[in-house]
Amino acid sequence: MLTQTTTRVLEPGDLDAALAVLDREPVANAFVAARVRVAGLDPWRLGGEMWGWYEDGILTSLCYAGANLVPICATTRAVRAFADRARRAGRRCSSIVGPAGPTAELWRLLEPHWGPARDVRARQPLMVTDRMPEDVAPDPKVRRIRKDEMETILPACVAMFTEEVGVSPLAGDGGLLYQARVAELVATGRSFAHVDDEGKVVFKAEIGAATPQACQIQGVWVAPEYRGRGHAAPGMAAVLRYALRDVAPVVSLYVNDFNAPARATYRRVGFRETGTFMSVLF
Repeated sequence: MLTQTTTRVLEPGDLDAALAVLDREPVANAFVAARVRVAGLDPWRLGGEMWGWYEDGILTSLCYAGANLVPICATTRAVRAFADRARRAGRRCSSIVGPAGPTAELWRLLEPHWGPARDVRARQPLMVTDRMPEDVAPDPKVRRIRKDEMETILPACVAMFTEEVGVSPLAGDGGLLYQARVAELVATGRSFAHVDDEGKVVFKAEIGAATPQACQIQGVWVAPEYRGRGHAAPGMAAVLRYALRDVAPVVSLYVNDFNAPARATYRRVGFRETGTFMSVLF
């Protein structure tokens, strides 16, 4: 047993202890918890390492180190330890993302070694709901995307990602990993869209991370020529109905604080702000 404060890479045998930490904040930790529940703690299957911080032999904090660097239930001392390990390993992630407090401290410690970032989004409200809105009817044309509709949904996904993140997801590996992720969401029935009679995507969103406790809506997008016509709120209500009925009892998302129209839409369909995330993009 570890009897002092220390950090180490977790192994498959640490799964129960890691899940206990993740379950302390099931909404905020949904992204990482979903991966761990599917892949366990084997780095190859998980797509990265899980670092653990121990105090008096008890696992108290985690940090997922893969394509994203994500502090989880991280105390101040744990953040310092994770930053030291990340600094020594060198930057391998495309972003740092997580609850604003620990993420900001992690970035403060890493910026002298990893900076500058391409973009820092210091305040991204975490929004949550567990019920359908009373005054917004779901768009009846929003439905699950079929496996044979990849050529329909993929351009909309690429457009959303590029607009949101500022770079194309098709760069680097030609988009193979991104296309595989879109295909996975379609195959598991978690990709939704309103497709018009000409085969063009009007509105789309996905249910990304999902655990028995909570799931997360992502990739919300309305085609530019359809914006301002009232598609967003009914579209969100439709995806929310699928999420609550088929996936989890609590639905969350996080949004940039400067995106006033999106925040207003989410409030209209019943989401309330319960916390704040932060993202550092490289």
